[in-house]
Amino acid sequence: QVQLVESGGGSVQAGGSLKLSCAASGSTYISYCMAWFRQAPGKVREGVAATDSDGSTNYADSVKGRFTIYKDNVKNTLYLQMNSVKPEDTAMYFCAADPRVPACWQRTKNQELKHWGQGTLVTISS
Repeated sequence: QVQLVESGGGSVQAGGSLKLSCAASGSTYISYCMAWFRQAPGKVREGVAATDSDGSTNYADSVKGRFTIYKDNVKNTLYLQMNSVKPEDTAMYFCAADPRVPACWQRTKNQELKHWGQGTLVTISS
């Protein structure tokens, strides 16, 4: 059974940086489609960034140029490096994984990934 466990959330001031981690176990899904999502209070969950088996990446316009998604296949861990954070980045952040590689970003935007973590809270103060 696939397990995804996020960590690295916390509180940081606007303009700062934070790195989230998502440790995957129970499968080699780390080499497939993996993504980060977030859900702010009172808002719908949205896809933030995704990376698929060939390492290609896609980002939501709101985080492009500030966030970087990458994975360490040896450690079976997905990361989200968050730079120049803004108060509007405050949210619960979730990682997700899916063995279906085609159309990884489209699946992310449609929130169709199969396995999900429990989330880690990020709070950005102004």
